[in-house]
Amino acid sequence: MLKAIVIDDEPMALEVIKGLTEKVTFVELTGYFTNPFEAAVFLQANKVDLLFLDIKMPDIQGTEFLRSIPDPPMVIFTTAYSEHAVESFELDAIDYLLKPFSLTRFLKACNKAYEHYALKKTKNDSPGGLSHVFVKSGYEQVRVELSDIHYAEGNGNYVVFVAGNKKIVSRLTMSEAEALLPATDFIRVHRSYIVSKRHVQKMDKRSIWIQQTEIPIGSAYAVEIEKLIK
Repeated sequence: MLKAIVIDDEPMALEVIKGLTEKVTFVELTGYFTNPFEAAVFLQANKVDLLFLDIKMPDIQGTEFLRSIPDPPMVIFTTAYSEHAVESFELDAIDYLLKPFSLTRFLKACNKAYEHYALKKTKNDSPGGLSHVFVKSGYEQVRVELSDIHYAEGNGNYVVFVAGNKKIVSRLTMSEAEALLPATDFIRVHRSYIVSKRHVQKMDKRSIWIQQTEIPIGSAYAVEIEKLIK
């Protein structure tokens, strides 16, 4: 069961999501707020897995609110404006719902959140750490040894896992790929790249090299990258 809250400055929008959530058996709505600052206090004191977040709010943009939260939960943006879609996915949003949205579209977003949650839980619950993962490629589940994976590259609606001379294409988001790969062995270095720590050969402030491949470092990930060389 995913514990979720809603933040939207329009009471009618809150009621819509409350009604839709009642029809989704694996999502429990534990709070709803028109004031994002009250929601921030709630998040400090309560475990929340999923956040339904409006973008256009009078006091603070939803995207800026998300950036302000330490260790934020999964987020599904809900908005009447399409121009923030790119920014939302740069923030690793699970989905981006344009108002008004149907129950079918809402359920699809919730299913994506649950799949992401399940991937992460499976990884964390594995005793002794993982030695391999199964990556869905087409209609097959392909077993890939973690030690063979050099990096994962996001390409639209797909992620390409590069394992030596082999490439495995999977219909995943970068957030789902990040949840699949253990953080002890892999690190996100760019919105489009996750690299294997063991295969990094050299790096500077702007790039990482794995064999002959140069991979850019995104400014939002620079602090995490510094941990590699400490």
